[in-house]
Amino acid sequence: MGDRTKEIKESISELLELPKDIILDLPRITMIGNLQIYIENHKGILEYSNQRIRIHTKNGTLRIIGKNLQIKTIITEEMIITGMIEQIEFV
Repeated sequence: MGDRTKEIKESISELLELPKDIILDLPRITMIGNLQIYIENHKGILEYSNQRIRIHTKNGTLRIIGKNLQIKTIITEEMIITGMIEQIEFV
């Protein structure tokens, strides 16, 4: 998606008060404390261990680091990860 197209979509999103994650296909990340993370609009799993999970998203790789990490639920574009979440970052 070109920069101009992205700008137009952002403007439409603001004008119509639509969520940017839907219009721009961005990931939506919801945390419950440091024990659970809910991710919408992911594009697949790149790495999965009990200490690190890397997830492909439209705007980069989401890396989750912690202890006893588990993917509890995964469907087409949504997943729930549980465990002791210590760090989340886009790389």
